[in-house]
Amino acid sequence: MRLILVAGTTRTAERDGISAAGATRDLLLHTPSADAEILVYGDTVRAPVTPVSPSGCPTPAAVTRAARELVGFEVTVVDGGLARPTGAPTVSVGATPGRDIAEADPVQTAPGAFAAAREYGRAIPDAELVVGETIPGGTTTAMAVLRALGEEWPTSSSLPENPVELKERVVEAAFESSEIAPGQAAHTPELAVRFVGDPVLAAASGLVAGAVESGTAVTLGGGTQMLAVAALVRHAGVLGPLTLATTSYLAADVPELRDATDAHDVALVVTDPGFDDAGPLSAFADGVAKEGAAMGGALHLADRAGSLADVTEGTLDVLSRLRGDYGP
Repeated sequence: MRLILVAGTTRTAERDGISAAGATRDLLLHTPSADAEILVYGDTVRAPVTPVSPSGCPTPAAVTRAARELVGFEVTVVDGGLARPTGAPTVSVGATPGRDIAEADPVQTAPGAFAAAREYGRAIPDAELVVGETIPGGTTTAMAVLRALGEEWPTSSSLPENPVELKERVVEAAFESSEIAPGQAAHTPELAVRFVGDPVLAAASGLVAGAVESGTAVTLGGGTQMLAVAALVRHAGVLGPLTLATTSYLAADVPELRDATDAHDVALVVTDPGFDDAGPLSAFADGVAKEGAAMGGALHLADRAGSLADVTEGTLDVLSRLRGDYGP
């Protein structure tokens, strides 16, 4: 069993009101690098800050780390366009940081990253993988990619109130500056990501496509960004079994999620971690973050191992050890 975290950045996240995946706009670019370190080491190493939302919600990476300590799965980090250094060892597939999707050709490395990640996915020897993401602003780029593929499924948000109107304006601006129109990239996933997406979507969808093609059992650990990955994989012509494992908080935010997974022949697993009265973790139940850093996939693994009831205490213990906002 291996959990693979694809970590990267898009400058789309720096728009006001788009993402809660960092305490300030300046710190957003450090979040994926820090999340990778937390999953690998249990603490930040090179990243200057432990990621928290502007309201103080801890990063979902702390939950995934707690599940790892309980279950014992291996972790690999794929560099899906990191903009800041990370102390975590990473696998490179040639992705570079994404520009704002309102700019022309914001992810020029998408076709190459997709192809390299696909080869990597085919070669991974593990029998079972959970694949997740960490990229602030990723639900907006996921919305644009779904539209490019000709799909109208909604995407969630790391904010309690989904800024749908803002996202729609950003997506509209993306297509205005793009070489493709909505629906024009159906069955050409690399182009959908290149012109209106982000590098994490390119790396994650290539990785998943290759792993499924080789017969590996793959669970997408996350929410609507990983739904976009599933759509990209299907539009690449890969039809093998897929599961999407997410949190109850994300599923409640997107009632259409089951219809969307059914439409892509993806099994849906929803796990409730029970964070309602768990100190800082109750922010998840209040609608902050909801998902991220493969949290839904990690909770599914903990539930399957009979350790779900221990995740709350385990996560609080991880937070007590983190530098910065929650630890010493």
